[in-house]
Amino acid sequence: MQKSFVTISILFISIITISYFAGSCRKETKTLLPATIPQVVPDGFPAPVYQFRDNPLTEQGFQLGRKLFYDGRLSLDGGFPCASCHQQVAGFGTFEHDRSHGYNHSHTLRNAPVLFNLAWQKEFHWDGAFTSLYDEAQQPITGHIEMAETFPGIIAKLETDNTYKKMFRNSFGDETITQDRILKALTQFTGYMTSANSKYDRVKKGTDSFTDAQERGYQLFKTNCASCHPEPLFSDYKFYNIGLPVNTDLNDFGKMLVTGNANDSLKFKVPTLRNVNISSNYMHDGRFNTLLQCVQHYVNGVQNGPTVDPRVANGILLNDDEQRDVVAFLRTLTDSTFITDDRYSKPQ
Repeated sequence: MQKSFVTISILFISIITISYFAGSCRKETKTLLPATIPQVVPDGFPAPVYQFRDNPLTEQGFQLGRKLFYDGRLSLDGGFPCASCHQQVAGFGTFEHDRSHGYNHSHTLRNAPVLFNLAWQKEFHWDGAFTSLYDEAQQPITGHIEMAETFPGIIAKLETDNTYKKMFRNSFGDETITQDRILKALTQFTGYMTSANSKYDRVKKGTDSFTDAQERGYQLFKTNCASCHPEPLFSDYKFYNIGLPVNTDLNDFGKMLVTGNANDSLKFKVPTLRNVNISSNYMHDGRFNTLLQCVQHYVNGVQNGPTVDPRVANGILLNDDEQRDVVAFLRTLTDSTFITDDRYSKPQ
């Protein structure tokens, strides 16, 4: 009788022990349900073109994309994460540099575009080669003079990191790391980034006011510049030849390289002017260092040709004071809260 009691007791304790460890294992592998976050649409902005219907925006997916964006392991030698060309201090463009550096310290062919308000765009890169954030993210990762990595190579590295396994599980339901999931996470991070809190925006809301020079510049801007850079996005995101002479070292003919159509020769995408004061250098190849140089190009630097946009073909008439006033207005488009927002900065 006593022997049977001991046997039953041991069996009972064993069951409790197994249940405890099984419960502990289940606790360790618990998957958090993705927390949906709303897409930010600032006051006065139109409805975004991309609304994450094919890639639901979640806090877990956003944070995974943020970690990937800053991780050098997405590049072949570990030295060139997405953030090396898209720096927060420059509105996620390249800070005070004409063209970015990539793998093996190669010089890339174009100035890195800023990464914000991307959800309002239909085409990406200076030549419009890509029509979705998902597709455009692949090219820099695999480009031989940019990050120069392969997705199998990236996946092999990330699979050794338990933190990533947990983040992929919480974002997508299990630990499997795939190219599709990497690109979806990057799309969530970059597509969510929104900038709309500049002095210009505060003036529009009635909580701030322009100086006299800024107000004069604003009126000149609306008369001379707004047809290509309309408010509130400050770009129509179309493609024009603005009369920049060809850089013979690069021989970059813009959209024609994508379409093969001679009518697209030297046409490049109109960049947003939001945060333009902090995103130098300027133009597709970063040839200008200052905003005043950009304005002066339109005054007396346009090189006419068969595809030059007629709105700039004869130059824009601005005297020296007016040029400075336009620059004063452009500086009001800086969103200092965006470039210091911890939510977009490198994870600690």
